[in-house]
Amino acid sequence: MTGHVILSHGSNSGPEATKVSALARVAESLGWTAFRPDYRADDANGYAGCVAPRLARLTAAMRGAARPLLLAGSSMGAFVAGLASLRAPCDGLFLIALPTAIPGCPEPFSIAAGVPAMLVHGYHDELCPVDAAIAFARARAMPALLLDGDHRLTDHVATLERQFALFLQSRTG
Repeated sequence: MTGHVILSHGSNSGPEATKVSALARVAESLGWTAFRPDYRADDANGYAGCVAPRLARLTAAMRGAARPLLLAGSSMGAFVAGLASLRAPCDGLFLIALPTAIPGCPEPFSIAAGVPAMLVHGYHDELCPVDAAIAFARARAMPALLLDGDHRLTDHVATLERQFALFLQSRTG
């Protein structure tokens, strides 16, 4: 049995971004359906200002989606996926380059209890401190893969693809 994945891109990016496009191909190759919302208009509201409209767009996309439903996202997309998991049912989270806080954003960030999740983060992430990401994962006993890379993880797309495939397969077993 397969399901549906909603993949959320980071700020200053789009639905055709490298990481979410690669993950969409992985999902589809395993029989999952994939959807990539376009948040570019929301991002015009600024870093903190885009959270609420992104969250509204994502939770709307989650309503009535096939199950199991997994959310995946990179950077701001990961942040919003985590918040959305608290507002609408989902069955898992795959978070890449997660900011654990958005300066100026009133929304607190946490993961819904009981939702399987995984974090992939770069040791040299210049935007989202690795120590905060590790602490976040540790507090939730969340599996984490730490890579020798920066925020974009450009040199690790193949690793992201393999890890995402394993995550999807673990959700359908």
